[in-house]
Amino acid sequence: MIRGILAIGLLALGACTASTPTAVKLPGYRDQSALIGVTSRFDEKKFEGVWYVRAGFDPDLGKMAFRMIHTPKGHVMRLGASVCDAAGVCGDYSEDLPVTRLGKGQFRVKMPNGLNRDFWVLWVDEGFRTAVLGNKTGEFGWIVDRSTKGGADRIAAAHEILDFNGYHVSQLKVVK
Repeated sequence: MIRGILAIGLLALGACTASTPTAVKLPGYRDQSALIGVTSRFDEKKFEGVWYVRAGFDPDLGKMAFRMIHTPKGHVMRLGASVCDAAGVCGDYSEDLPVTRLGKGQFRVKMPNGLNRDFWVLWVDEGFRTAVLGNKTGEFGWIVDRSTKGGADRIAAAHEILDFNGYHVSQLKVVK
């Protein structure tokens, strides 16, 4: 049941490049001819901890958070969401997804369906309070923050980073 409930968040993250030909092709939200790159400021230790999704491109984007956890056995992304069903019953759900570090600020997440999905840390502010996650294909993009509110100047800067990296920011949805 948790896998089904988290499907929206997992699809948003999972919209990145897949390693198998059975991957579902989701719409791209960026001009792929635009340059894109990982931030040089990335620091794995500072990136650990809880991040709240403040905005993204998934049309069904809801309240979600993730936590990067580094264990002796490897990296894990704990993805969580607040979800309500058709009957109005709501709850908080989470799932741990194995993560492989591909390079500085580049990760591959093993999705529940067995597909591998990539995401990059495109930007993070100096205090590691706000970050932009995305990928080359542009099928995924999030503005994440350590808090669910505030930081308007950093959120605005993250919006500009998405635009600079070729994302169609007019399609960006803000989490309320």
